[in-house]
Amino acid sequence: MMSGRNSDNLTRNERFARTGFSGKTALFLATWCGIGFLPFAPGTFGTLGAMPLAVALLYLPVTFRAAFLLIFLVVAVWASGRSESLLGRVDPPEVVIDEVAGFLVATWLLSPSWANLAEAFLLFRLFDILKPFPVGFLDRRLKGGTGIVLDDIAAGGYAWVCIELIHFLMTL
Repeated sequence: MMSGRNSDNLTRNERFARTGFSGKTALFLATWCGIGFLPFAPGTFGTLGAMPLAVALLYLPVTFRAAFLLIFLVVAVWASGRSESLLGRVDPPEVVIDEVAGFLVATWLLSPSWANLAEAFLLFRLFDILKPFPVGFLDRRLKGGTGIVLDDIAAGGYAWVCIELIHFLMTL
């Protein structure tokens, strides 16, 4: 008889095998191509996995970024909610598309630079972990895909505001 992590993996693998194309697509997206299955710090690695997409978006017009972000948020809510039910747990740590969405919010109006990306990464992870109001409130009150994603959107918004404030204060 298996116990611990191995039985969780077996259950996850069985659920993945039994679901259809829609479920497999949701799990693939929600785990951000499997990054969420890493055994240590999946949220941090999910955020790192968002870097290439964030960098690519920073070189596109702001209107395209805004449209992409809105569509991405809808997809993230769907994939998170579907994966939550497929994995059989509330807000499973394997679901990291919410970190991707939050990081995209933190970076969407920044100019492309490694310093900006590093600031966004550090501040987003800080707010995602500490969950200041309303991040923690959203995390506790909202359920399903909406709850999984919206707290990270709020954390990303906090990170973006702080970066803008830091940059403004540095110009004084």
